Amino acid sequence: MSRTGEETTLSDYRADTGRIASWLPVRRHHALLVAWTALWFVLVVPRGGVSWHYLREGEQLLFGSEAGGGLSLYANHPELQIGPVSLAAARIFQPFTPTTGQLLAEATMSVLGLVMLILVGRTAALYYLGTGTNHRRLQQRILVAGLAFIPMWIEVSVRFAHLDDVLALFFTTVAVHSLSRGGSWTVAFWLALAVDAKPTAVPFAVLLLALPSGRRRGPFLLFCTVVAGAWLPFYLGNLGSVSAAQFAIPNQPASSLRWLGVHSAGTPPWDRPAQFALGGALGALAVWRGRWPAVILLGANARILLDPSTYTYYSASVLLGTLLWDAVGQRRLVPWWSWIALLSLYGGTLLIPDDATRGLVRLSFVALSTVYVLLWPTPGKKRLKKRLKRQRKAQQGTPVPANVIPRPRQATTAADRGAAQTSGPELVQAW
Repeated sequence: MSRTGEETTLSDYRADTGRIASWLPVRRHHALLVAWTALWFVLVVPRGGVSWHYLREGEQLLFGSEAGGGLSLYANHPELQIGPVSLAAARIFQPFTPTTGQLLAEATMSVLGLVMLILVGRTAALYYLGTGTNHRRLQQRILVAGLAFIPMWIEVSVRFAHLDDVLALFFTTVAVHSLSRGGSWTVAFWLALAVDAKPTAVPFAVLLLALPSGRRRGPFLLFCTVVAGAWLPFYLGNLGSVSAAQFAIPNQPASSLRWLGVHSAGTPPWDRPAQFALGGALGALAVWRGRWPAVILLGANARILLDPSTYTYYSASVLLGTLLWDAVGQRRLVPWWSWIALLSLYGGTLLIPDDATRGLVRLSFVALSTVYVLLWPTPGKKRLKKRLKRQRKAQQGTPVPANVIPRPRQATTAADRGAAQTSGPELVQAW
């Protein structure tokens, strides 16, 4: 069967739905990604766990009987910028010895990265279901983007062992997948858990705007309820907990803030609110432009643009954003943005000795990627509309297999896409 580019003919597509479950029975792209992850894990684990002691200290203070812990945790230890859900998850590894617990946590977090790659692949398969997308090429795109994603994921999950960042990104990925399946309440629940794991996930809540206008109020109230249920007890238990939001870190010479004219030694008081506001505004603009797969990238961009620190694990959220954009937001075979992000943010940190130059590279990546995902014409969009129109005409009076629901119109929101595509699970089994 011959295929050109990303597309198949309508007859090819119908034939594929009957036997796609047999594609790559051993799922070679999964096997390659597992091997790639194992390699990076082995290389990094000897010097890993840089920040794991914060998780252990935090969960002991929260669940133990030590003075200054419990609901006064954030008031007395504002340096623990870790959500309560992450501290509860760290409790799982408490019964083990410190060394064993850390190793198990790092292995678990590494596996979550592989699960996220599978979820992104399935999200893309659902998003493009019924559009004539060649799913073999989609698998290849996920594989190539995943090869860029894994090094940064190992950086956050093994080298730094930041369980809070890992869980925030994992829950956000689950929310995105739920969105592609037409979910609404579940989207809100997973996004709330992401914020409860790490406050920096707040801008990702803009994904709720991708729900149909008539289905937003209830999920939004659920989101607020779950977030308040996790954080409010600490503020009511000790009003001094508000100091955690004002915790300052040094303004490093390689930060983008330096290029923006901020030369203060520490974090400016307006910095954290500005990150949330900018990330949320850019994400809302992306949803309005019909480009909700860019929300994660834009929220992460806002963080690395305005954060005074330049830790490499920050880039894991950017790589998740580029992964979603490369897989779902566009139809190019080569996921350029994932590799551009890896080389500029991670490679720049390792290879560029000058602080000011590294800051300029970070600033340039944020500016270029933001402008691209918001303003650049989506490749193949007009061609996709024409193909969908031809498909609808061809399907009139033609029997359609029971496991395929033809799309009656081009979906305008993520939920509309998911609602129109929830059947046809065979297409997703390839992931």
